[in-house]
Amino acid sequence: MYTVSKRLEISASHRLALTYESPCGGLHGHNWTVTVFCRSRELDENGMVADFAAIKRAVHGALDHRNLNDVLPFNPTAENIAKWIVDTVPNCFKATVRESEGNEATYERD
Repeated sequence: MYTVSKRLEISASHRLALTYESPCGGLHGHNWTVTVFCRSRELDENGMVADFAAIKRAVHGALDHRNLNDVLPFNPTAENIAKWIVDTVPNCFKATVRESEGNEATYERD
């Protein structure tokens, strides 16, 4: 099994729809660190699991310098963003989304 990872930095804003009072309910931004993990039993015709540039286009291209509430069809928590990445990037089985020091979420496909 081959595994590759791609680390990205994304600057983006969001506001969370929460059932309780929180400063996160207001528009605010993060310098997110995202790590995308892809794997495959076989390499493609180029000898790759995934093209790093394609991963960057899919994630960074969609999210960087954006209001995540405007581009994602769900409450943009770190957990939901991690799942979106796994669902969006080919061969992706895990993604970690770090919104600030000590605060990160990981989604891993079963």
